[in-house]
Amino acid sequence: MPNDFVKMPELNIGNLKLKKPIIQGGMGVGISLAGLASAVANEGGIGVISSVGLGLLEEIPNTSFKKGNKERLTKEIHKARSLTNGVLGLNIMVAVSDYNELVTLAFDEEIDIIFLGAGLPLKLPESITADRLKKGVTKTAVIVSSARAVKLIFQTWQKKFDHLPDMVVVEGPMAGGHLGFKKEQIFDPAYALENLLPEVLSVVKGFESGAGKKIPVIAAGGIYNGADIFRILQKGVQGVQMGTRFVATNECDASQAFKQAYIDCKKEDITIIESPVGLPGRAIRNKFINEISGGSRKPFQCPWKCLKTCNFREAPYCIAKALTNAQKGNIEEGYTFAGANAFRIKEIIPVKELFNELDKEYNRAVLKFRSDQAGIDKIAVWSESLPA
Repeated sequence: MPNDFVKMPELNIGNLKLKKPIIQGGMGVGISLAGLASAVANEGGIGVISSVGLGLLEEIPNTSFKKGNKERLTKEIHKARSLTNGVLGLNIMVAVSDYNELVTLAFDEEIDIIFLGAGLPLKLPESITADRLKKGVTKTAVIVSSARAVKLIFQTWQKKFDHLPDMVVVEGPMAGGHLGFKKEQIFDPAYALENLLPEVLSVVKGFESGAGKKIPVIAAGGIYNGADIFRILQKGVQGVQMGTRFVATNECDASQAFKQAYIDCKKEDITIIESPVGLPGRAIRNKFINEISGGSRKPFQCPWKCLKTCNFREAPYCIAKALTNAQKGNIEEGYTFAGANAFRIKEIIPVKELFNELDKEYNRAVLKFRSDQAGIDKIAVWSESLPA
């Protein structure tokens, strides 16, 4: 590596030291499991296992979906640990019906950090006491879409636990999957990630002094390459979360057909859907989505009310089943969630190669910035030398 090569900054979350300021977003159902998470962790980022709906990936005899979810998740955590000594995270949706069980499992397994999103994590299981939080064996990160949400979560945790989350992830409307915005806000420039960050950073900074610790802020949603990483780090955040880019890797736990949907899609194929759980979501348009958009229903029996907000009696299809089908390669009976930049992906590569690409892109962006800045400085000096 050349001597003038500019490396990305490290990311510190308490005593967790990361070589790269990159978090791989948790992607369900079964898209980011031990394979992808361990590969990312081995490259110095945070590899994140998604905990949602794993009980649907395999049928365990005489086992409920809820119990099966815990059993499969435990397997994935143990498998990931056998493959890496890096930092592992677990993404848990507040909206799932087994939220308490999953949070408890994460702390019992001493996962490095949990990411709580898809709802406001104002409550934790009774087993997660203030003392347990303060020990910091398992760190906590909250995923939000506004400064108002950060303030509410922080105030609640301060009162209940005398402890604040260890990290904040701000997810903008360019992300894939379920979005924390109203449909009309998704393409409104006022809600662009860059416009959300200043207020969030200000709120977090206001709480940091009283907490006696640094609370990193992470930007997510639409971050595609190393140049994007450099650009967004200039806004004052300490790291980025990326999901879409990691789908098109050899180690991603999705089927080849799922990954191929990313390779084949065009910009116009990426669309906003109305999810049965009451939230807008970003996905790749296909036959299944066209049929649902046209008013078709996919009859089903709810095997397990996995999401608190899902009205399964009126839902046109089972989203858990649709996502599981896609994960397994049966795209015609489901669909693929994807970020706004998925159409830019043209090949499937190893995670190591992706990190190398991001490093090079980041370095080029820094050097270009410095060159441009030097040019501006020269013009300023020349201008000042001109006679009045």
